[in-house]
Amino acid sequence: MQIKIEAIQVAESFNIKKFRADFQTEAYSGSISEVFYNLTENNRYLYVFDYGVVVFGNYDTIAKSEFVNFIKTYATTLVELNLVEEYQISIDKTILKPIVKNSYVAVNTIDSTILRIVMLNIGQSVALDYYEVLTDELISSSKHYILQLEKQGKISISKTNLLKYIGKVLNVKNSIVDNLYILDDPNMVWDSDELSQLNRHLKANFDINTRFKDLDYRLQIVENNLTLFTDVLNVRESSRLEWFIIILIIFEIIISLVYR
Repeated sequence: MQIKIEAIQVAESFNIKKFRADFQTEAYSGSISEVFYNLTENNRYLYVFDYGVVVFGNYDTIAKSEFVNFIKTYATTLVELNLVEEYQISIDKTILKPIVKNSYVAVNTIDSTILRIVMLNIGQSVALDYYEVLTDELISSSKHYILQLEKQGKISISKTNLLKYIGKVLNVKNSIVDNLYILDDPNMVWDSDELSQLNRHLKANFDINTRFKDLDYRLQIVENNLTLFTDVLNVRESSRLEWFIIILIIFEIIISLVYR
């Protein structure tokens, strides 16, 4: 028996509270930031996270599409990047402990706790995919200005556009900081060595911690570039002000000479 797991980054965030109130299905577990459904009547599983990710278990294409369209009404800023990851849960009665592979995890038996751990990790992986795309865009745009500085000795960006760029960088970083909890181990693994080990192996398989450290490092690079751009712009603005003052002084001297 196999269960197909598929995670999709639908939006930047969801209003979990409003979604739970309107979905009209009893949640198996949940909090202010996530909700898990064990839909036993059709052998489906659903995990929704407030950082804009939906994870499906045993959903066909039509049911998945219908739910995505439904939950979009509870989304803030839809993501149109086709960020999707698939995974499999395979049941093998002959093994004693879960075996984690690149494309599947084999378990002796399946329950909602194991499903939640697997779906949580693939959901985290897709969220990191999204933040990696955002930081790639920021680094690419900063490289453009660095090349200008190297070749021309100046950067062609207005103060307004620079402030917009700074705002975009800070917005991405704040979004990541707000969702730092996605790296925390779920409470359900604290009382079970087997579940804790499964969670660790899944994190290692999806490179969750390594990718986050790389993400943080890349954001530091962007922030350092921002500091440089700001300094260059301040020098340019200061130079303009100095010339403006010089022109005013010359103008005053000319007037005083004319009306002596």
